Amino acid sequence: MWEIIKAGGPVMWPIIALSITAAAIVVERLWSLQADRVSPSDLIDKIWKLVAAGQINDKHIEVIAENSPLGRILAAGLANRHRPREWVKEAIEDTGRHVAHELDRFLNLLGTIAAVSPLMGLLGTVIGIISAFNAITHDGVGDPKVLSGGIGQALITTAAGLMVAIPSLMGYRYLRGRVDELIIAMEKQAIRLVQSLDTQRATEPAAGEARTPVAGA
Repeated sequence: MWEIIKAGGPVMWPIIALSITAAAIVVERLWSLQADRVSPSDLIDKIWKLVAAGQINDKHIEVIAENSPLGRILAAGLANRHRPREWVKEAIEDTGRHVAHELDRFLNLLGTIAAVSPLMGLLGTVIGIISAFNAITHDGVGDPKVLSGGIGQALITTAAGLMVAIPSLMGYRYLRGRVDELIIAMEKQAIRLVQSLDTQRATEPAAGEARTPVAGA
């Protein structure tokens, strides 16, 4: 392996650095984007029970916000539950944008690595070809060994660049799709929360009117 790296020339080192960075991003994002970490089902069930029972308080909201990214979004809506529907939606949307940005963390870098790695390999190819032509200039074309160094460098760096770019692009596409799925799932839960709060507001005045004694009764 070391001989291959040496044969690839100096361009191999940035390609190796890109490969390590891409692998670290993929592993970290796969861990962070697990459904149970982003949108835990047990949290959702607990929130709906509290909302239905009208038992939400500030302490509950703090715990919900610290639980997960979905918890932050729903907590933003719950914190404004006594305000008009537009305020609730705006708070949820604002928090949702921040959460979506955090879910996208490092993905742009991973996409950049997928795009840059083949170019780095191409750069190594060009350098290898230049080296081969320089060898021809100095030593002629009689000895094939004179060209082997430059041609070998060109082929190795091209292959290395593609070996980094292909899995990086696959990881980027998969993780991008994963983020989109999670965002859509959280949007559905946020809409459900808004609808639940609307229902609760609609029933509270009716309940209050039912408890109001009728004058002269």
